Amino acid sequence: QVQLVESGGGLVQAGGSLRLSCAATGHIFSQYRMGWFRQASGKEREFVSAISWSGSITDYAESVRGRFTVSRDNAQNMVHLQMNSLKPEDTAVYYCAAGGGLGNLPRSPREYHSWGQGTQVTVSS
Repeated sequence: QVQLVESGGGLVQAGGSLRLSCAATGHIFSQYRMGWFRQASGKEREFVSAISWSGSITDYAESVRGRFTVSRDNAQNMVHLQMNSLKPEDTAVYYCAAGGGLGNLPRSPREYHSWGQGTQVTVSS
């Protein structure tokens, strides 16, 4: 298993930017596909983005495509989520997750076996 710790959340005005980071320890990070999810108050956890083990393949939810960019640095055991043009509806706790498998990048939380504790992102209008 891999241990994950998110950072970079905070309060930002609509239209602003934040960069979330996720630090991984405990196993060979480069073996894992990584995902970002978010959960707003009273709602289910939803897929935001995913990235392949090499970083060459990425996937985004339609709600964030064109505004968010996922990247990873396997040498530093880090994955990042650059969030631009933030909207109030982006307010949520953001989680990074690690998963294995082959094929298309997974969008279901069930496909990920390790999770961070989450970081709060609040976008004011």
